[in-house]
Amino acid sequence: MTDRETGLLCHELLLRLADRIPAESLWRYRDWLAGGAEEVLAVSLPKQLLRERIGLTDTEHRLLSEALLPLGADPAAVSAVLPPESGSDGYSFTASGPTDDTGDSETLVLGAALRGRAGVHEVRGSWRHDSANTLPTRVVLVDTSGDPVELTGEIQRVLRALGNHTPLVEVLPEEVEPTDYHGRARTASNLICTGNGASPARN
Repeated sequence: MTDRETGLLCHELLLRLADRIPAESLWRYRDWLAGGAEEVLAVSLPKQLLRERIGLTDTEHRLLSEALLPLGADPAAVSAVLPPESGSDGYSFTASGPTDDTGDSETLVLGAALRGRAGVHEVRGSWRHDSANTLPTRVVLVDTSGDPVELTGEIQRVLRALGNHTPLVEVLPEEVEPTDYHGRARTASNLICTGNGASPARN
C-alpha cells in the first residue's frame, strides 16, 4: 500500500468518526495526518477510542485496522475497540448561526482562498449544535477531486489563524460516501463558494 493510499484510508476513518471524536482531538489528528505524522495518529487514536469508550461498526473497525496497523498501531488496542452503542450522536445542524455567513472573516477568507480552486467543487458552511446547548460551531464541508488530506490541513491552518482553535473541516473525496452526519450538515448549510468543477451528486 502506498503512502497516499494509507493517508486516504486514515482520512476516511476520521470522516467516519467526526460525529464521535471531540473537536479538540479531531482537528489535531487531521493536522498530524496532513503533516506526515501518521505514526503518531496510529498510536494515539486507538488509545482514545478505548479510553473514551468510542465504539466502531464492523466496517469502521476494518478501516481502523487497515489504516493504522501498518503504521504501528498496537494490535491489542485496535482489537479491543468496542462496538458502538445505539442512539443519536446528539448533534443537530442549522444553516444560520451566531454570525452573518456572508460577511464574517472565516467565510470571506475561505471564499478568497478556495473560489475557482482546481480540485475543489463546493465549499459549504453549516452550524452544529450539541445537546448541551453550548454555542454552535461552524462545520466547513468541501467536495473535492484533489488531495483531501492536504486540503483539510490547509483549511484548518487558515481557520486557526483566524482564531478558530478547534476547526471542524470535513473534506469529502468523490469516492467516499458521505455519512449520515455529513448528510445532515449538508442539508442545513449555505454555499460559501465554488471551485472550478461541477459538484458530485451527494445525498
